[in-house]
Amino acid sequence: MRSLKHTIITFCKAQLSAQIATVVDFTVTALLTELCGMWYLIATFLGALSGGVVNCIVNYHWVFKAQELKKQFVAIKYLFVWCGSILLNTAGTYVLTELSARHYLISKVVVAVLVGFLWNYQMQRLFVYRDNHIKDKLERLRTHREQQIEEN
Repeated sequence: MRSLKHTIITFCKAQLSAQIATVVDFTVTALLTELCGMWYLIATFLGALSGGVVNCIVNYHWVFKAQELKKQFVAIKYLFVWCGSILLNTAGTYVLTELSARHYLISKVVVAVLVGFLWNYQMQRLFVYRDNHIKDKLERLRTHREQQIEEN
């Protein structure tokens, strides 16, 4: 079991990584909407895409130190979680912007904070950057079943 100190340090590093990714996300979104005149919803999607790439790389190497995990498996799991994050951020920004009639960036901030804490961090910590030893668990289950069959 990890120590409380390690858990707090990992959480703080994850928040710093998320802040870096958020700066990338918001910068891309603002540049695309304000300078290029792109619709805020498409820009929100592209910003989230950019921030997600940065977040995955930083988390893999620095936050969760997951180099012992195969990159392809991390990428597949991250993609799954990331799709959920993009969907939640995009839909949440749209709904909040349309319902509140506020500037899209205010909605984007509120939604990003909620999705970051409630979805991204939890899913990355518990699923993406965690070696769940699925092969080992399946092997133990198979062995256990074989033993039960032999006993009967």
